[in-house]
Amino acid sequence: MTLIAILIATLAAGIGSVWAAALLMRLGLGGRHDGVGPQHLLSLAAGALLATAFMHLLPEAFESQAGAHDLFATLLVGVVFFFLLDKAELWHHGHEHSHAEPAAHDAHHEHHHGHHHGHGHDHGHAHHHHSPRAGGWALLTGDSVHCFGDGILIASAFMADMRLGVIAAVSVMAHEVPHHMGDLVVLRQSSANRRMALLKVSLAGAVTALGGAVGYFLVGQLQDFLPYFLAVASSSFVYVALADLIPQLQKRLTARETIAQIAWLIAGMVVVMMVSGLAHNH
Repeated sequence: MTLIAILIATLAAGIGSVWAAALLMRLGLGGRHDGVGPQHLLSLAAGALLATAFMHLLPEAFESQAGAHDLFATLLVGVVFFFLLDKAELWHHGHEHSHAEPAAHDAHHEHHHGHHHGHGHDHGHAHHHHSPRAGGWALLTGDSVHCFGDGILIASAFMADMRLGVIAAVSVMAHEVPHHMGDLVVLRQSSANRRMALLKVSLAGAVTALGGAVGYFLVGQLQDFLPYFLAVASSSFVYVALADLIPQLQKRLTARETIAQIAWLIAGMVVVMMVSGLAHNH
């Protein structure tokens, strides 16, 4: 039953986020000058990630028999690990910056900048600015590894508590939507076939389910370490929110734009709390 729930949730988060991104772009909600733009979606995602980490994953970890000192140490090591992983990726991809079409580069940078997080696994996924003519395969490979890690994170949460798993899946989906919008923009620059771009990103998103299945068996074998899995998952969420998403929001804005940004950030937190309440009732 738990495995089925994990597979459904990972497919919803992995492929659902791609289709949601495509739908938002079709409705014209992904542009910078529309009512709902990337900045709003990034704010929503940051709020969802922070609320999930601090209100659900960490409390669940601390309710276990594991010591607070060990869990905080795991959290610290996790944050530093993801920082170093980002550094390694920046260094590795430093020579790959290309003179892609400005529109593709800007849109991809807006959605995709620094968007890289792992869950105790090597996620070769950060700061890609590949030439549109490259076909985006390097981007899709990075996406697949990234989604695999998302699957393990969701599985870890489900193994701790079904309600926690649903919350984690919703949070992953929230921060993948703006990310996949960037992917679709870049891939559409390399091909006139929009359906093929959507199919490629959807296949990468489907790898989330594979990660979920692996996570189910992995965490099942290492049940005693579950609180530490949750602490690592929390460090991933906190790192992505504070190091990747929020810095993109720290721009000089008008008072109205700032209020909208804060409102969307709070909305992300409220969504997580609502999902938590609904899952608890069921």
